[in-house]
Amino acid sequence: MIAGLLFLALVYFAVGQAAMTRNGAQTAADSAALAAAQDARSQLREGWFEVIGDPAQWQRFVRGEEYAVGRACRSAGEFAALNDAELLPGGCAPSDLGFTVTVRTRGTVGDSIVPGTDGQHATATASAVVEPLCTFDPPEPTSAPTPDPDPSSTPSGEPEEPEEEEPVLISGLTCDGETWEIDPEDPVLPGVEDLFRVRLTDDE
Repeated sequence: MIAGLLFLALVYFAVGQAAMTRNGAQTAADSAALAAAQDARSQLREGWFEVIGDPAQWQRFVRGEEYAVGRACRSAGEFAALNDAELLPGGCAPSDLGFTVTVRTRGTVGDSIVPGTDGQHATATASAVVEPLCTFDPPEPTSAPTPDPDPSSTPSGEPEEPEEEEPVLISGLTCDGETWEIDPEDPVLPGVEDLFRVRLTDDE
């Protein structure tokens, strides 16, 4: 009877440890997927400042298309490691507006007490997306007409003072119903949380 009780206790211990390891694997996968998506979101805003004066390039950023996959996946690997796991080879890949990652725990589902479990690792997969929250209607190209010289005016021989030009503001960016006007000389963009939402999906 004692031997039977010990066996049952061992089985319950192994099952509990395996469940805990699998849960840890899913936590690591979730955090890694979110880390990749959040890094991509940061890149989008950083890159936007580089082309702030060229609205023709804004659509790529508004749609969430302009970021380096490798950098985002490195961030995923770092967060997987913080949760005692590692990315599988090819385990970080861009998906539709986001990333899908697969991780493997460094710890095993069992130990040497339970035969056959000390070499088994848990794996898990998670996906996260970067959802654009803004729209952008690029301004129509305009060409300022050249004013005709006034024949009645005569040159005075003194140089005219140049008129101070009003700053040209870029409009057409709308985030959650709020319209933004951007001064290319002193740009202020919405925060990353206003530009994009990052969330896990239930695809896996």
